[in-house]
Amino acid sequence: MDFSFSIAGFLVGLLVGMSGVGGGSLMTPFLLFVGIAPAVAVGTDLLFAAITKSGGIFAYQRECLIRWRVVALLALGSLPATALTIGLLARLESLGFDYQLLITRTLSFSLLLTGVVLLASGHLHGLGKKSDFVAAAIAWRERWTGPLTVLAGLLLGALVTLSSVGAGALGAAILVTLYPRLPMRRVVAIDLAHAVPLTALAGLGHWQLGSVDFQLLGLLLLGSLPGIMLGSRVGRYLPEQVMRTLLGIILLIVGFSIL
Repeated sequence: MDFSFSIAGFLVGLLVGMSGVGGGSLMTPFLLFVGIAPAVAVGTDLLFAAITKSGGIFAYQRECLIRWRVVALLALGSLPATALTIGLLARLESLGFDYQLLITRTLSFSLLLTGVVLLASGHLHGLGKKSDFVAAAIAWRERWTGPLTVLAGLLLGALVTLSSVGAGALGAAILVTLYPRLPMRRVVAIDLAHAVPLTALAGLGHWQLGSVDFQLLGLLLLGSLPGIMLGSRVGRYLPEQVMRTLLGIILLIVGFSIL
């Protein structure tokens, strides 16, 4: 048993606890860098995310912060997209096609997109005051919020299933854009409540494809759970925007290095 994976899990958990995002964005690239096959890295990290985030649902539900209608709209797009993406991977595998490169390229794209979102997150709320075009787009968005939420779930389902990245930072950014009046704690709660079934279904799909390493999963969880607990305590004393900016820069560097 290589307990260096538990140390890595602890460090990632620490960062997630401090910043609120970054689990898949950091864990999957780390697994690739130490020689884990892309499909196994993604599949294992998806179940890792589902388990580590599941406890948060109960905490947020106790505070009545989760808006289940929004979660349902996201899931209406993401869960079918996840099933279709798993079916596509299974079909490619049956044809003898090596889809590892597809996963790596999607991972790189997701990391770069997440990095940009994190760096721009501080400016999302102010956009509507600076441009008539943006103001018109906001009016159109408010009219079609429900269908746009389903479409956002569709995008998240495909990206997360292929890369394990996006359920956190991208999901939160989409919610902030579509539901700007929601307090940030509600955004985080909805994002988390949606991320758990999404990553669980995607992880189980990868398990059926044979791309989940349960010994590796156990080692990661051994370190990540105490890391998240410690990080959530330390994070109270750190500026959130500084942490997100630092994480965004790291993800851009990692995303370019994988290309």
